[in-house]
Amino acid sequence: MAVVTGVIEKIYVDKTIPGLRLDSFLHLQHPELSRTYFKKLIDSAKVSVNGRTIKPSYQPIAGDLILIEIPEPTSTDVKPEAIPLNIIYEDEDIVVINKPSGVVVHPGAGNINHTIVNALLHHCEGKLSGISGVMRPGIVHRLDKETSGCLVAAKNDIAHQSLMRQFASRNVKKSYLAIVCGQLSQKTGEINLPIGRHPVHRKKMAVVKVSGRTARTGYTVITSTEFVTFVDLRLYTGRTHQIRVHFHHIGFPVLGDSVYGARQTEKVFKTTGYNADRQMLHAYILGFFHPRTTQWMEFKAELPDDFKTALHMLSLDHVDDRYV
Repeated sequence: MAVVTGVIEKIYVDKTIPGLRLDSFLHLQHPELSRTYFKKLIDSAKVSVNGRTIKPSYQPIAGDLILIEIPEPTSTDVKPEAIPLNIIYEDEDIVVINKPSGVVVHPGAGNINHTIVNALLHHCEGKLSGISGVMRPGIVHRLDKETSGCLVAAKNDIAHQSLMRQFASRNVKKSYLAIVCGQLSQKTGEINLPIGRHPVHRKKMAVVKVSGRTARTGYTVITSTEFVTFVDLRLYTGRTHQIRVHFHHIGFPVLGDSVYGARQTEKVFKTTGYNADRQMLHAYILGFFHPRTTQWMEFKAELPDDFKTALHMLSLDHVDDRYV
């Protein structure tokens, strides 16, 4: 069900689901929009049940009539900046870029300017979807600041909703390349461990087996030495820091990861002489169905020079041409 902004939508509840909150119920109706988005709508009296404003914790029952006022996208206060972008593909609905490392995707605390959003606003002349809010126009998914590679942005709400739905239903292909510390002995494998907020260090994520959310990462070793491994990764879910947390948990953290792999990175530096100044993680391939044509599209982001240098310095560059 697609959202149309600027109108009031009616939803009739035909079945009671015990324990299901109103914000979660609305998220199920529109999986392309987050539960937090609907919680904010409810808190701002944009949602009513049987003619009454209600709390997000209300549990809908069969027979309820829910009215939702979907607001028009708010104009953004984020300023366009003439920052060069490495465009992989662009049309009237989407733009796919090869994001450089060291650049934040969207503005936030401490990063108001010089983000990918600032660059996209300039490049697209302000024509970006407003669904994700004033600080994240066009942003459908994110990459960590130090991660390079494929990133897609939506130029309009219809494209945004389609892409969000595909990400939510896990119909998007996401492949990464990484250099990890240590030599992986198992050539292929899958890490299927739930991820949640770290119980002590709240800014970090961790494998949390009781309350964590499902997280699944597949991997294939491309080549390795005694000290490091070049690995091809397939992300089947999209949890925060998923690859970094999974490989830290099994004892092979991403090289250069100052949060989850500082000690092992220092060990690699002492034994090889190579000092990684960022996490060696690259979003290599991104595939999805085009929002307008429904044609399957797949994009590849070339490895940046610093990643190629790392491969060479660590004797990992004698591989298939498709990787380098």
